Amino acid sequence: MVKRSLGLFLVALMLAPMSALAAPSTAELAHQIKLLTQQLEELKAQVSEVQDAADETADSVELLESSAEKWDNSSRFKFFGDYRFRMDYSDTDTKAYWDAGTIAGATNGMLLFNNGSGLPGATGGERNLNDYFNTIGLPENQRAAMATQMVKGAVAQMQGMTAAQRANAMKQMGLAMAPKDNYRNKSLYTNRFRLGMKVKASENIEFKGRLAMYKTWGMQSNPTSNGPYMMNQFAQMDGATTRQPNDSLLRVDRAYINWKNIAGLPIWFSLGRRPTTDGPPAHLRMGTGKRMATPINYMDYAFDGASLGMVFDNPFDFMGYSKIRFCYGRGFEAGPLEHSNNLDDMDFGGFSWDFINKGDRFANIQSFWAGNIINAPDGVDFPNPLELATGVGNGTLDKENLGDLYHTTFVYMDKVDNLHYFVTAGWSRTDPDGFDEMGSTLLGSWWDDPGQKDGYSVYTGIRYDFDDLGLKVGLEYNYGTKYWISMSPGHDDLTMSKLATRGHVGEIYAIYDLPVGELLNENCKAFMRLGYQHYEFNYTGSGNWLGAPVDVDDLDDPLNAQFFNPVDKMDQAYLTMEVWF
Repeated sequence: MVKRSLGLFLVALMLAPMSALAAPSTAELAHQIKLLTQQLEELKAQVSEVQDAADETADSVELLESSAEKWDNSSRFKFFGDYRFRMDYSDTDTKAYWDAGTIAGATNGMLLFNNGSGLPGATGGERNLNDYFNTIGLPENQRAAMATQMVKGAVAQMQGMTAAQRANAMKQMGLAMAPKDNYRNKSLYTNRFRLGMKVKASENIEFKGRLAMYKTWGMQSNPTSNGPYMMNQFAQMDGATTRQPNDSLLRVDRAYINWKNIAGLPIWFSLGRRPTTDGPPAHLRMGTGKRMATPINYMDYAFDGASLGMVFDNPFDFMGYSKIRFCYGRGFEAGPLEHSNNLDDMDFGGFSWDFINKGDRFANIQSFWAGNIINAPDGVDFPNPLELATGVGNGTLDKENLGDLYHTTFVYMDKVDNLHYFVTAGWSRTDPDGFDEMGSTLLGSWWDDPGQKDGYSVYTGIRYDFDDLGLKVGLEYNYGTKYWISMSPGHDDLTMSKLATRGHVGEIYAIYDLPVGELLNENCKAFMRLGYQHYEFNYTGSGNWLGAPVDVDDLDDPLNAQFFNPVDKMDQAYLTMEVWF
């Protein structure tokens, strides 16, 4: 339109001289001037419209440039997560046993036999050792040591008897074993929500984190943290705070930075709360589709630490590439202590090497040392029945370093057509160098051999994928020996960590992909999982390094007294509905 008007204006200018030759009249000339004036005004209006449009375009470009900068900044942040509903049924049988509190009371009675008349200086009215120490005027700072020596003497007398004689002596004192029992939960419902994030701070450094809430329907505590399950259910333990159902708070599950390509080399450094839970081969039965952490499933422990790693190609094509990382972590902080308190920090150190990593083929070996193992983790207080019976001390088991733990595990897994399979093995060794107030140490006690103890475990399984049906079916088995220790307080078995079991566990499960329509990206999943586990325990103390394991068929001996109900057999079934987004 602008070009047309300008053309008419120029034509008019060209025709103007010719019109002049024709000697137009004054009226004609005025009419032509009027037409030219109107065309000029139209031209000005059109030029103004073009200018306004140009200004609007410039504003839009500026707005787009500004938005692009914001979009670019937002694109550094990636959020993802998952929600799980889980329903559990459990049926647990425990064995009859001598309770540690009962035996502690009997020991106190033996020391004060005949109302204390057998003790030098006793008046006969003493009810416990503390009363006796008051009678003889023993200083407070010497009472605990004296009580320990006296208890050791009483235990030595009991060791001179047979198990049947010890049990008969207890019965003559009017004492009895705690009977076998059954613990059943017909339906336990839980919600778990986790929100993950990944943020790039620079070309070579990024932050990764995950928040988690895990709670039981209808309560703000863990209903499985008592009775026979207590040794596996320390929800307040640092390595399990987000791994066991508790309250509805959203807690930090993972938070760490990765600095890669250091000095232009395939080396990285990572620092923070580590991604050390649900490692392979756990992802097969959890249905996640990919390995969720590097350490294998025996190491199911969320700890704080650092790692230095590198990646390199293997010499043979079938091995793919390798990743090796050297790790350090802290499992317990002793804090500022009095000069007389010799408690030390509990630290980890070791390496993890993915020496085969090609597609579904994966092999890892992991070895670590844990030093200055603590008898009771932070936030966990055990009662001390000996102190409660004797009246000496605060009635609580004081924290004490007991020695070191060495741990090595191996996993190999692969896939043939639609069949996944894996085999793992584990070795643990305890090296005790101290005792706590109860006379317990790493897998031993003062009346037992407290030397080094070796434990072993095997774990194997298969899973077949029926792709056309959206169905996956798996079968797993694991076995642990008498002195086996796994580092799995962050397990996902709800009641008892199956990989910590000193005995046998079999599991069968099925995963069904829900027909919910097209999934919107590769992170999205929607499935249900149905599983059944059967446990058979050979020895007590599964999942715990404190005290000597005892054959579950030898619990009629008072010297094999237990703090908690010893599990004999357990059946557990679960059903989940999970959405990953």
